[in-house]
Amino acid sequence: MNIQKSVPISTASLDAKAWVQILLHYRQSSNIRAITEIAITLIPFVALWLLMWAALDVSYIATLLLAIPTAGFLVRLFMLQHDCGHGSLFENNSANNWVGRIFGVLTFTPYSFWQHNHAMHHAGCGSLDHRGIGDIDTLTLKEYRERSTWGQITYRIYRNPIVLFVIGPAYIFILQHRLPVGMMQRGWKPWLSTMGTNLAILLAATAIIWLIGFKEFVMIQLPVTMLAASVGVWLFYIQHQFEDTSWENASEWDRHDAALHGSSHYDLPAPLKWLTGNIGVHHVHHLCSHIPFYKLPHVLKDHPELYEVCRITLLESFRCVRLALWDQSQRKLITFQEARIALQQPA
Repeated sequence: MNIQKSVPISTASLDAKAWVQILLHYRQSSNIRAITEIAITLIPFVALWLLMWAALDVSYIATLLLAIPTAGFLVRLFMLQHDCGHGSLFENNSANNWVGRIFGVLTFTPYSFWQHNHAMHHAGCGSLDHRGIGDIDTLTLKEYRERSTWGQITYRIYRNPIVLFVIGPAYIFILQHRLPVGMMQRGWKPWLSTMGTNLAILLAATAIIWLIGFKEFVMIQLPVTMLAASVGVWLFYIQHQFEDTSWENASEWDRHDAALHGSSHYDLPAPLKWLTGNIGVHHVHHLCSHIPFYKLPHVLKDHPELYEVCRITLLESFRCVRLALWDQSQRKLITFQEARIALQQPA
């Protein structure tokens, strides 16, 4: 698979930094639009959750089927929380932060803790010297070659799709987010974010369990959380893990170039674009993260030359699952099979 990175001459005449200046005009948020988006997301989510509860008296299979759209709306709630983290959902930053914290209870994601890690991801995305925080662990071919046999095995286990998209997401959202992992010695703020969220989750869960029962709560919430977590990690994966992405050493790394050419345009069908809050327009988002999610399609409409930049369709995205290592000589992500062939060559 070869994701097309070449773009029309009109785009080529503008470097990534110039695009940032153009995109600044789309940053204005709307409180009315924010409230509307929250309403059309939160109300269906609660209604579907209650419908899952009612379906328990009919068939658990029906409940599990309803978990799919319920998880979809939970993903959209996370995308609203994501915009809050960038200060782009509401005009007022205080409103962004408080709404983000409330949604963090529903998404099992401590808002301030996640916001810090996500900001670090944006600050170092595409830099080989700033990997490991807020992104999918990715080794270069050289680093993989220099690992021990056991080190190579553990990395292959980590990059296994079952681990990446099933076990990993469940671990992150259910367990890892309960402690400020990686920030435990950075003062009280990470602890306040995680422990405050944990307490709110505990109180909300206790109230719901008191109303409907522990077993019923788990039968409803667990599949919804696991489905939404897997979808969330998948989206994050495909946003940067595609063949012709961009990784550079610090000396050659440019933040704006990395944003434009290291982030994909995940061109999903319209219903999925809506449920995922247009997060697939990720190259534009990384160039200017303060653009509200509902304005990202307008950017592509006004500047169609950005449409084909790092574009990946839904079908093409499934082929990206096999990619695992960054080959600096070929400047692309490669599969373990391709790595095996390369490793047979002299170092």
